[in-house]
Amino acid sequence: MNDKINIAVLLGTSREGRESIKAAKWVADQFAKRGDMEVTFVDPAELNLPHDGDEERDAHFSEITAKADAFYVVTPEYNHSFPGSLKRMLDSEYDNYFHKVIGTAGVSSGQWGGVRVCEALIPVYHRLGLTIIMPELYFPNIQKLFDENGNLAADATERYATNIKKVGDELVWMAKALKAARA
Repeated sequence: MNDKINIAVLLGTSREGRESIKAAKWVADQFAKRGDMEVTFVDPAELNLPHDGDEERDAHFSEITAKADAFYVVTPEYNHSFPGSLKRMLDSEYDNYFHKVIGTAGVSSGQWGGVRVCEALIPVYHRLGLTIIMPELYFPNIQKLFDENGNLAADATERYATNIKKVGDELVWMAKALKAARA
């Protein structure tokens, strides 16, 4: 029997030149190194998301969300809120999110690291029936935190390694609890 939790790491933006992809891939890589998670990385630029009001879904994304036990969003903060591409990803799979767990990492080019985007997503998550875990991760000054190859700055490695372990532990614990309850 496979005791691994299936986690979908959702990048929140499809914008060209996005720095947040470095943080999202780093998160997915850290989760993949754990023995208790199977990770699927989701880039909205690779999805065929429906337009507002469309009933159609991206079949591949629907498969990912149906299979996932948990979600972890890594998203930039745009004007104190979240990108439209993330909202489309969340809205398109309402039934597949219900009674599952989600966590969020905020990303920004400023010093606050996307705190406001994490807060702005709370009502959306509640409406989708998702259970939110703490703690969040914040990636401030993203342009300085990662190099051009997506490597985390040496002076931040220990701090982020500690934080991502806490996030992963909480995701796995809650995902297992909710999976058992759904069964």
